[in-house]
Amino acid sequence: MKLQSQLNAAFTALLFVIMAVTGYVIYSLILDLLIQDEQRQLKQKGDLIVDVLNDQYESTSVSNLNKLLEDQGLQMFIYDRNQHVAASPTLPDSVVSGFFKKNDFADADKTLWEYNGAKFVTSRIIFTPESTGVELILLTPLSDLELVQQSFIFRLLIVFFIGGAIAIILSYFLTRKLVTPLSQLKKQLKKIEKRQFRSIKRIKATGEIKEVEQSVYDMAQELERYINSQQTFFQNASHELKTPLMTIQGYAEGIRDHIFDAKEEEKGLDVMVTEVKRLKKIINEMILLAKLDSEPDVYTPEKIQLKQVMEQVVDRALPIVNEKGIELKHTIQGSPEIVADGEKMLRALLNLTFNAIRHAHATVHFDIKKENKKILIVIEDDGEGVSENLIPHIFHRFVKGKGGETGLGLAIARAIIEQSNGKISVHRSKLGGARFEIVFTLK
Repeated sequence: MKLQSQLNAAFTALLFVIMAVTGYVIYSLILDLLIQDEQRQLKQKGDLIVDVLNDQYESTSVSNLNKLLEDQGLQMFIYDRNQHVAASPTLPDSVVSGFFKKNDFADADKTLWEYNGAKFVTSRIIFTPESTGVELILLTPLSDLELVQQSFIFRLLIVFFIGGAIAIILSYFLTRKLVTPLSQLKKQLKKIEKRQFRSIKRIKATGEIKEVEQSVYDMAQELERYINSQQTFFQNASHELKTPLMTIQGYAEGIRDHIFDAKEEEKGLDVMVTEVKRLKKIINEMILLAKLDSEPDVYTPEKIQLKQVMEQVVDRALPIVNEKGIELKHTIQGSPEIVADGEKMLRALLNLTFNAIRHAHATVHFDIKKENKKILIVIEDDGEGVSENLIPHIFHRFVKGKGGETGLGLAIARAIIEQSNGKISVHRSKLGGARFEIVFTLK
């Protein structure tokens, strides 16, 4: 069953239950309300009659009152409590006798009397003075009230039916409005499944469905970027591995076929060793990057002092700095701590620092400071910087700037930093070169 049909069925069932319960409650209460209202009206009529009779007639005997009330057109009794007798000016004697036998006239609290299988609503009014013990008892058949009850319920059912039909029609249009974006979203997901990212269209929706639509759209863009990056990765990886392999193959075949003399053979062997080392470095970095992306267990997070990490970076970079004549300035404010894998964080910062040293002309700055609830690490140089068209891709695998080595160092640094709940970005430095910023948010 489709979602729209399920929603309509659920709404209709809920509406039916609510209407059934409401109808039952109203049906149960309406008769009590009608009885109470009828008793009130009978009492008003009785009070009016009794007041008139008390004012005009001094005698309140049963026989005298019967004659006076014969023409009132009401079903009533005159009851003498002292003598325990009853008479009716409007009902036959047989009916009076039947009422008198079937009901206890002395019970003033009883509001419903029975006669010949029917029930009657009663109201009792005492003549003054009360010492006479004479009462006027007015009656209304309960069947008259039941007819009113049935008429009211019938009209209520008509209202329920019309209201229910309108509600169901509105439910159909509302659920259709709700389900239509989901159906369209399903079609877009099919396109994502088939990797038709270019044909994905935005969907008009509101509320939570709009949030889901936005999430699906963002997911599609991320999947497209990921697939493209994977394709680029394999292309770049094959190129990076192919070049040293071709060099090794060329020298190996030349040495095998004795094309080179002794001096050239020795040079060829040196080149082969160098290319093998380069291959080994690329493969090791590819394996590390694969583990960083797919094996969270390779991380062992702990509290680390960034001051100690900085000192290790400076110590390891010192020989290269001295060799190139680069000035490495480093500052740190306080003793900030983060939760990360110390060894891998050192690897990430070394990659960024060596990258800055490789591209710097004269100066590299390495600064760590705490701002509010954030720790900011900045590594910048005075080199040529990163070109604008390369910035969006600089952290992708095998993407190399001018003078880059394997194209994996920045990708490894980003993987380590993001796994440590940090964010890394690259900008133009005021020194003229690249500025790498790492931000850790403290909890």
